[in-house]
Amino acid sequence: MVKAKKTINREISWLHFNGRVLQEAMDTHNPLIERLRFLGIFSNNRDEFFRVRIATLRRLIEMEKTRDQNLGFAPKRILKEATDLVAVQEKKYNETFLAIKNQLRENQIYFVDETELIAEQGHFVRQFFTEHLRPFLFPIMLKNLKSPGLLRDKFIYLAVVLHDSKGREEDDYALIMVPTHHFSRFLLLPDYQGKKYIMMLDDVIRFGLKEVFKAFDFDTFAAYTIKCTRDAELDIDNDFSKSFYELMSESLEQRKRGLPVRFVYDNEIPPVLLKRLLKRLKISEDDSLRGGGRYHNFRDFIGFPNLGDRSLVYPKMKPLPHPLLKENTNILKVIRHQDIMLHYPYQSFQYLVDLLREASIDPKVRAIKMTFYRAARDSNVINALINAARNGKKVTVFLEIQARFDEKANIYWAGRLKEEGVKIIKNLPGYKVHAKLMLIRRKEDGENIYYAHISTGNFNESTARIYADDGLFTANKEIGKEVNMLFHLLESPYTPPLFKHLLVAPYYMRRNILRLLNSEMKNAKAGREAWIIIKMNSLVDRKLVRKLSQASNAGVKIKIICRGICVLVPGIPGFSENIDVVGVVDKFLEHSRLMVFGNGGHPLYYISSADWMIRNFDHRFEVACPIYDNKIQEELMHMLKTQLSDNVKARYINSEPINQYKLPASAEKAIRSQFVLYDYFEKLAK
Repeated sequence: MVKAKKTINREISWLHFNGRVLQEAMDTHNPLIERLRFLGIFSNNRDEFFRVRIATLRRLIEMEKTRDQNLGFAPKRILKEATDLVAVQEKKYNETFLAIKNQLRENQIYFVDETELIAEQGHFVRQFFTEHLRPFLFPIMLKNLKSPGLLRDKFIYLAVVLHDSKGREEDDYALIMVPTHHFSRFLLLPDYQGKKYIMMLDDVIRFGLKEVFKAFDFDTFAAYTIKCTRDAELDIDNDFSKSFYELMSESLEQRKRGLPVRFVYDNEIPPVLLKRLLKRLKISEDDSLRGGGRYHNFRDFIGFPNLGDRSLVYPKMKPLPHPLLKENTNILKVIRHQDIMLHYPYQSFQYLVDLLREASIDPKVRAIKMTFYRAARDSNVINALINAARNGKKVTVFLEIQARFDEKANIYWAGRLKEEGVKIIKNLPGYKVHAKLMLIRRKEDGENIYYAHISTGNFNESTARIYADDGLFTANKEIGKEVNMLFHLLESPYTPPLFKHLLVAPYYMRRNILRLLNSEMKNAKAGREAWIIIKMNSLVDRKLVRKLSQASNAGVKIKIICRGICVLVPGIPGFSENIDVVGVVDKFLEHSRLMVFGNGGHPLYYISSADWMIRNFDHRFEVACPIYDNKIQEELMHMLKTQLSDNVKARYINSEPINQYKLPASAEKAIRSQFVLYDYFEKLAK
């Protein structure tokens, strides 16, 4: 008998998660254009996996840390397993894209390349190329290439063959960056006979190559897409003469030239050109070379335009009002008398912006403090803080400069805030601040009253439209006091105070969660009610996995909703037989972290910024906040039960076959939790 695996490697689990994203693209019940966008999300995720996780595995291999006792896994074996799984997913991906293109044609939507244009379309493309695109094209002749780090991460390039059909000139070669940072990847052509036509920006460049190289005597051109994914690790130089912001800015420039971890090219590329490219760019066979189709960087499909009728996209779900926050309501006054919880994107994120605007002109408000992990590019939240500072409020902000792939935007906002007189709390070397906190101090009858907002997600109006998160607004004295204590701790992180209500990492969070799990085990052994429901993005921390196993063996019933990585394998006798794990992938990205402990019939509720990972407990400032309001507790339990009942978009995690859908029995009603929850909040709003 084969012994069942109790855990799986986190990298493999992450690829299984991305497989669930790919399933959404494959699901023919989803609207056609949404399926195309899921292909974009899958592609973007996979690129990040290479630039972070594959890059890390390769560094471990180079350091020869391959013994199980050092890491708990063998990097070479995991790299091979991951590479094989990526190849399997790539095959499904290509098949899905082809099927979607065929179905788009059935809906009178056509992709055309530079060879398929009718005269009217050719005139339109030529005009667009000449008037708009041509000024942004800067070819580099391959023989003139000096820097092997020329190819920037996240961009695609055309490797061009310049040929003279009369044989007067030897073939020459050039590189052109496709300027997707200035233009959409998709050019919409004029409709023709009731049909819609789309041309990829790459093909628009191919169409105009003769004009690009008109100074030469070549008359025939061929272009092949190439792409280089680079190691995203930031090498921060330990130069104490520079500020942390300077070091981060320099490291971001280094990232653009990081070591290649994958080189993707068009399979049709001439071998002589490929060989020259690899030599000039100093890319070896060890850098995950992969031949592919004509197009790369499918992450651009996330922004695929709405075309055709409404059935091709998801129905719009307008953010709903909260029943207690009527129009023109004084939000601070409502929070003073009752806790409020908002559930994004079902309910409107605009309430947070309105609250900050209200606080910025309220004469009794003295100070506002806030943490940011990922700020929106055009952040109304930060603009509201700037307005508060201009109105004489004391504004303090911690903006996490080390938020991966958002460093540049955060550095920009830190500079803007500082210019406006906002106090910026310095970043903490070795730690990230991932807690989502906002605190307003208001003087009422000579007393400082604190209004706190604790959220599971970023204060980012862009992601709040697509990320499912929960945020508590409260004037609870004890919670407000402890949020204020935490801000003081961020400014002077040397003597951590004792928190009685908040669970705070990197100091007490894991310890307190272990205590809560132990309490459930005691209840189970004593014959009392003992159960746990946890919702998170990732479950990786080995200590907590072992404790969950112990709780399962003690008879505690454990239900987990995990969207992303989960190293625990549920349902194994003697290890996890009382543990069920499902993951929901749907229209919105499930991002909230919730914990409910049965507590012998008196459940304890927490919302949290932290996933159950080593980095969250040991290397980040995180907060889990108790929920004391009975009505909000009922709301959270209803949401959790709805998601646990999902039998349309829920999958069983780490059960064979991998990513099996949790389908309804023949007599059961189909439950698509995100749509059911929207209806639930819509009824509450009436």
